[in-house]
Amino acid sequence: MTSDTEKNKVKNAMQPEDSLELKALYKAFENESLMPLWTQIDDLMPIHPKPKAVPHVWKWSKLLPLAEQAGKLIPVGRGGERRAIGLANPGLDGKAYISPTLWAAIQYLGPRETAPEHRHSQNAFRFVVEGEGVWTVVNGDPVRMSRGDLLLTPGWSFHGHHNDTDAPMAWIDGLDIPFTQQMDVGFFEFGSERVTDYATPDYSRSERLWGHAGLRPLSQLQNMPASPLGAYRWEHTDRALTEQLLLEDEGQPATTAQGHAAIRYVNPTTGEDVMPTIRCEFHRLRVGTETIQRQDVGSTVFQVFDGRGAVVLNGITHKLEKGDMFVAPSWLPWYLQADTQLDLFRFSDAPIMERLKFMRSKLEE
Repeated sequence: MTSDTEKNKVKNAMQPEDSLELKALYKAFENESLMPLWTQIDDLMPIHPKPKAVPHVWKWSKLLPLAEQAGKLIPVGRGGERRAIGLANPGLDGKAYISPTLWAAIQYLGPRETAPEHRHSQNAFRFVVEGEGVWTVVNGDPVRMSRGDLLLTPGWSFHGHHNDTDAPMAWIDGLDIPFTQQMDVGFFEFGSERVTDYATPDYSRSERLWGHAGLRPLSQLQNMPASPLGAYRWEHTDRALTEQLLLEDEGQPATTAQGHAAIRYVNPTTGEDVMPTIRCEFHRLRVGTETIQRQDVGSTVFQVFDGRGAVVLNGITHKLEKGDMFVAPSWLPWYLQADTQLDLFRFSDAPIMERLKFMRSKLEE
């Protein structure tokens, strides 16, 4: 692959001497809304991805108090729709995007509050790092939200949330808002002013139908673009990671690397990603484990579920603890270090990059 240094040594032969005729030509281009390639090729076709997004860490110890203060001052209802606070990447010109393709936010729902129903083209999920007592109602199906659970809201699904307790609750949202906005594919529609079902079952109807590992209902043999399973429960995730490490202790090939257990949440109808545009995973590192450095095309976001450690982003070490979130932009080198057992939830835009054949990775031992 050509390097930046090699490219910089190439003299641009398409830089003529300045003249009145050249200035007139460029002015004519401007008048007709034209831009010549030879003046901008370095920005349009870099040697490797050079994202405007920057690596960044958001501390849960700062996020949660700010969400709590917003809960005291800002009501939930139509217009704003959600008390959600977007994580704005400092490199993206003030937009509430964590990356050019992904949106992440901390959402806060107070005691006995209801966030009204709506639906949109964007795919969405919720991940719960702490708390319980909220049900998200997706297409009329109430889904319990508890610590460690991944909850899905595929695009164009009506959904609202209600808190059935006297205590507030916060969680993170992840959506493909930046991608859908840049592609001009977004639609939005209001639903019920409340939620369509205030029941509080332990398990949703989608779980009762689809939440049985390796078993598929014969009434549902048609593949679906997004997972029909509304909740991926922590007890199943935890058990899968625990068993991987136990098998590693027995000398069996179960982990992705020594001391590094990991799972991918999948659509039970296809075995592929839970949603067409977002990949969700969970990683567990044994105490003292350090992952290999990697670079990937596309954006990846982590939240620490439990434990302490660090992430090294482009050579800079950032300490991590429960709830902290960070983003690794496209092609930026990163790796993880575990001071204790370190559990992390991860989501990325990998399905987009893979389907469009842009995905590329580089691993350094």
